[in-house]
Amino acid sequence: MMQTDETDQHLLALLRENARLPVADLARRLGLARTTVQARIERLESAGVITGYTLRRSAATRPALQATVLIQIEPRSGPAVLARLKALPGVEVVHTTSGRFDLLAQVVADTTEALDETIDDIGAAKGVRSSESLIHLSTKIDRLG
Repeated sequence: MMQTDETDQHLLALLRENARLPVADLARRLGLARTTVQARIERLESAGVITGYTLRRSAATRPALQATVLIQIEPRSGPAVLARLKALPGVEVVHTTSGRFDLLAQVVADTTEALDETIDDIGAAKGVRSSESLIHLSTKIDRLG
């Protein structure tokens, strides 16, 4: 794993806020030469610290409802459960976890009915022992967009 210094961390934070900032603007904010910032970005990309750039949707265009679903699965059923979760369009992200639950799924929907249906589909998937849903009410901190 590549070591990053304080300047790299500040550069990464600026790119997290807006990955489309011109290198000249990044350089001005960092107090560095444009070529130095470009070289740092290229080094971070080559090292795999930066693996890509993405689109951040405005709050007005994101699905209205979000939930986290904690999932316990049967032994050796991981691949089948993951395949089912991947097939559900409302499931955006799945993480493995430690502790009482095996998986954590981030789910989105435009309506309560669609959210309920996705959560039901997760619970009914072959290999799912149990699940617990946490409906997101409001966002207090969002560094990812």
